[in-house]
Formats: sequence, structure tokens, C-alpha cells
Amino acid sequence: MNNEVWFRPLVWMDYRLAVLFTVIIPLVLLIWAFVQKAEGIQRLLTIYWRVSSLLVITIYLMIAQYPVSFIAGFMARILIPISLWFWVDLNDEIEYYPNGPLKLTFTSWRWATTFYCILGSLAFIPFLGCAFSTNLSNNPNCRVWLEAPLLFKEFFHPRTSPGFLGILAIICLVIYVLYLSYFVVIKLGKQGRSATQQ
Repeated sequence: MNNEVWFRPLVWMDYRLAVLFTVIIPLVLLIWAFVQKAEGIQRLLTIYWRVSSLLVITIYLMIAQYPVSFIAGFMARILIPISLWFWVDLNDEIEYYPNGPLKLTFTSWRWATTFYCILGSLAFIPFLGCAFSTNLSNNPNCRVWLEAPLLFKEFFHPRTSPGFLGILAIICLVIYVLYLSYFVVIKLGKQGRSATQQ
């Protein structure tokens, strides 16, 4: 199926890297930071999880084959690096945190995820045209991005209709955009690059 798409292995590799860098490693780091009581790392990872929830929303939008999923996925790759480096107070707190395995692992993950998202967003630019496609399933270059989300649905939501999951994703996307707009327009002006009021 769709064997004419030469870059399919790269798309699947991207999804595997996304699971590793945006789900598994930060989850382990968050648990580790709680155990070590590293408050700065905890706060930054909590902010990260809020921002990266857009990736989850993107998956469900792709299950429903909504073109807006391509814009959501692109924006997630941009917002994640910003969330990891934006906060001056947390950057200082992490910098002065005692050297050790947690700090080394967290710093390595932060840089690796930043590079992954930047390179991924650049590679994703040619596919932004899919966001304006009237039928994603008719375009092999767009359809290949839907394969992993549809496989995810088969495993975790086999009896749920794509349309229902898509409606839930749209609701979550609206809430996400409203919260992000509130932060940018109102909270950012009050607190600047300090996360202490988060």
C-alpha cells in the first residue's frame, strides 16, 4: 500500500523518534525529578507536558484525517523548543542545580529534543500544503503521515469512530489555542519570562 512514497521509512522513523524524545524520556525525567526533588526541572517538565499536549491532539486530528492536523503538528515542533528554553528563572535554577546524572540526562535531552524539533519542523515544511488539501487520502504524500496515527487507533481505540475522536480533538485544539492566546496576550505581559507564577 502506497509503496510509491519513497520517504515512508523516514516518516515512520520520525514517529519513533517522537515517541522516544517527546514521550518516553521526558516521562522518565519527570519521575526522576520528583524523586530527586529537583523543583526547577519539575516545573520545566510540567510546562513542557502542557505545551507538548498539542502533539497528542495532532495524532487524533490525523486519525480523523483533518487537514488542520498538519498545521497543529508543525506548530507543536516550534512551541516545544520555545517551552524548553523560554523561562529565565528556570534556566538559572537548572544551571545552578548540582551536577549529577539527572542534570546531565536532562540537559542532553533538552538539547537533543530542541535539535530534533527544529530539524523536524524544517523537514515538515513541504507537507504544510496538506493542510489545504480537500481529501488527504487521495494524496500519497499526505496520506503517509496518517498511517502511524491510524495504527495507533487500531491498538487503542478499535471500536471508536474516527469522527468522534476527531470531534474530541477539535474541542481540545480550541481549548489549547484559547489558553495559549490568553497566555501570550495577558499573562506574558505581566510575568515576562518568569515561570514562578505558572
